[in-house]
Amino acid sequence: MISLRHRGFTLIELLVVMVIMGLAYSLVPPLFSSGSSGAELKSATRQLAAGLRKARSEAISRKRETFLALDVEQRKFKISGDSRVFSLSRKVEVKLHAAQSELFSGHTGGIRFFPDGSSTGGRITLAVGDLIYQIDVDWMTGRVTIGE
Repeated sequence: MISLRHRGFTLIELLVVMVIMGLAYSLVPPLFSSGSSGAELKSATRQLAAGLRKARSEAISRKRETFLALDVEQRKFKISGDSRVFSLSRKVEVKLHAAQSELFSGHTGGIRFFPDGSSTGGRITLAVGDLIYQIDVDWMTGRVTIGE
């Protein structure tokens, strides 16, 4: 006589699979959140570097000093002669290292560009957790570079 066995999953096998799926589900969101923080940091770095380059370009083309003012506490910056105020992500920590003459208080200061393209120079550091980008402004040439 041939015996027919019913094939299927036991309750223990189903519970093991559910536990594994639960663990996998709990590990995935942190991976995506660190990626979005990295994207926000990169975006803020590029936005601020573009602002510095615009300030330098304005100084050269208009033949007058142009200043990029940065509020590190509020994470906002403004270019002289432009009414717009640009905001950076709240997740990004900002530090400004500039000439003493360009620091106004503990949390505001900036970098000045001159008509010949030179500047007062400085470094702006942006960070989210362990990710760090630095924007350097060469005092002699006014050249803006981004480094990790």
